[in-house]
Amino acid sequence: MFGRRRSNIDKVIVANLDGLTRFAYFRTGDRADAEDIVHEAVLRLLENSGRVNDAKCYLFRIVYNLCQDKFRKKRVSTIPVETVELPDETENRLDQEEIDRINRLLDGLPPNEAEIVRMNVIDELSFVEISHILNLPQSTAKSRFYSGMKKMRQKYFTNNQ
Repeated sequence: MFGRRRSNIDKVIVANLDGLTRFAYFRTGDRADAEDIVHEAVLRLLENSGRVNDAKCYLFRIVYNLCQDKFRKKRVSTIPVETVELPDETENRLDQEEIDRINRLLDGLPPNEAEIVRMNVIDELSFVEISHILNLPQSTAKSRFYSGMKKMRQKYFTNNQ
């Protein structure tokens, strides 16, 4: 039983490694920090694998928390979007131009809405996963997402008319 569980956890780690690194990189702005955070999250998952029900959500939650801890230590609230670039070997379904456009629109949103839009659109996480990672009700995640999207649409159409 333990061997099969370990095999499943290994598959989750391999399948999500690039996404986790991108997730951390968008929050830290530093490739080495992002890789260190992901490494720490994987180690924590392996240490606690017997108590974890959803390995993917657990990993994203740990990475999110470690990124938050890093900000607290540096006393930095956000990273300017202009300084964030994707790591070279991380593939992303969205091209860089599209990500830049999304990030410019996210700049005008409250941070809690921007984070959820980013997690859903760029990180491709479901609302269930987002609610687990941020430890908030799924309905709250959805309402913040829709509110943020509405504000982004209004800003986009106002600027393009």
